[in-house]
Amino acid sequence: MLQELLATTESTAVDPAVAWVVTGTLLVIGLIGCVLPWLPGHAFLFLAAVVHRLMLGAEGSGVGGWSFVVLGLLMVISQVLELIGGAAGAKGFGGTRWGALGALVGAGVGLLFMPVGLLVGPLVGAFAFEIAFARKELQAALKSGLGSVAGALVGMIIKMLIGGLMVVWFLADVFLIR
Repeated sequence: MLQELLATTESTAVDPAVAWVVTGTLLVIGLIGCVLPWLPGHAFLFLAAVVHRLMLGAEGSGVGGWSFVVLGLLMVISQVLELIGGAAGAKGFGGTRWGALGALVGAGVGLLFMPVGLLVGPLVGAFAFEIAFARKELQAALKSGLGSVAGALVGMIIKMLIGGLMVVWFLADVFLIR
């Protein structure tokens, strides 16, 4: 359905200057959203490509069909890596499976308390699960919790890098790939 919609937009093309203002605005909002956790940055970056294609048509936009596949995959990969970053960090710092699971649960709960919850959630989750279920000592549980914070930070950095890659892909497709 989306493919049909994107293919039939030739007659609805708008002034390219207006299209680029809208596209540029969405790209900037998307990049900001890659830094601010409560703004869905990657979704805005994907939306910029879709809106650009809808406004300028399949030929006028320069956005190929494969770009939507690539941008969609990058968007999903980014979200998954950010979510599991805390769990991987907990494991990497010597935590158990319980600590990794606690970091995942904490990350999920932390989403409700943005932006602080994105770091505190995995920390508290890993720490609590290590104490309650893995029967770890306080120091080992704290180490697992701190590892979850380090992993969450790495996940956020990867999220920002993927956002930049999405913008580069979009611009390369529009200007270089023909």
